Amino acid sequence: MAYIERNTYLDRLWRNKDMDTIKVISGVRRSGKSTLLKMFEERLLSEGVSEDRIQVFNFENPDFDQYRDSKLLYEKIKSRLVPGVQNYIILDEIQLVQEFERAVDGLYILDNTDIYITGSNAYFMSGELATYLTGRYFEVKLYPLSFKEFMSVQNGGVSIEEGFNKYLQGTLPFFIRYEDVNDAAIYLEDVLNTILLKDVVQRLEIRDVDTLNRIMKVLMSSVGSVVSIAKITNTLKSDGNKISDKTVERYVQGIVDSLLIYRAPRFDDSGRKYLKSRDKFYLVDPGMRRIMISNRPGDLGHTLENVIYLELLRRDYTVFVGELADRTEVDFVAVDKQGGRQYIQVSLSTLDETTLARELHPLEKINDNYPKLLLTLDTIERTASYNGIQKMNALDWLLD
Repeated sequence: MAYIERNTYLDRLWRNKDMDTIKVISGVRRSGKSTLLKMFEERLLSEGVSEDRIQVFNFENPDFDQYRDSKLLYEKIKSRLVPGVQNYIILDEIQLVQEFERAVDGLYILDNTDIYITGSNAYFMSGELATYLTGRYFEVKLYPLSFKEFMSVQNGGVSIEEGFNKYLQGTLPFFIRYEDVNDAAIYLEDVLNTILLKDVVQRLEIRDVDTLNRIMKVLMSSVGSVVSIAKITNTLKSDGNKISDKTVERYVQGIVDSLLIYRAPRFDDSGRKYLKSRDKFYLVDPGMRRIMISNRPGDLGHTLENVIYLELLRRDYTVFVGELADRTEVDFVAVDKQGGRQYIQVSLSTLDETTLARELHPLEKINDNYPKLLLTLDTIERTASYNGIQKMNALDWLLD
């Protein structure tokens, strides 16, 4: 089966090949990390690297269970290194190896080793590994398919509007290979349940799985809306669940660390501080929402906002929810690696003058020269400019 082209990630890995860093590929389960590494391996071979210089261990494969001991793994890899030339070591789902930090660190200090590791949650880049590898690793964050990647594998004749409606059903690479919608939904549900079980329940040793599911539903139903821990706690208590803010925060952080949901903190307009409560949460795959809760009228606007948020992450922005001095909200403040900003508002349509004025208002109040962008699904007026604020069709922007 042909691969979906993911050249942005592959090129990033290739640019950093042979650099004195450990390449870390992180991403939610089934986002395509193993496939990306397979593409990287094939590119190495096509460039003349011999097979004996490439060692691949996929720890989700039972064939590699015996190497889940860090010492055995280290000794096995070391014994197979080809002397005098660069060796490429690929360790997929490394978090399944006990004390894997020791093996990775040991291999790193050997001569002629270029190491690539993957993990499916935020835990494996915390604690000892981060301490061991401070200043010595380069992270590539892999996300489910972008709209541009999704459209690249659609049959001809599909309009971008039709494609977008399909895209919202699920964005994991394997999901889109299903032709039957019910089979696709079952696959997505299985992925969601696996992540909750393996990366949240087992990791945090949660016994009250029902409460975890209820918290997940609250977060999913609140996509694009301000949510506080206290609000979630009160929602659960109103249904008779005796739970503390501390426990709710622990469960929420576990879900975030599983990479199922992203937390967008609030950022005040002056840049003086990050606000520690009233965050927004966005799903790693907008299609997962319908698995746990049914879509409701008016949800498309929040779903579009979710898609834009993820695309900003793919484009290497750090993304905040902006809040001006008068509590007026800007949907996103996107900060690039050089400290530059973009301010972005998202709306289904602004053809109505009242809606247009409402969406432009927070952007107009920002007194700096950074770009200001209004993204909508309008097709009659795909682009426009309002006193320096650029309006653009969101699908055109996603394909740019």
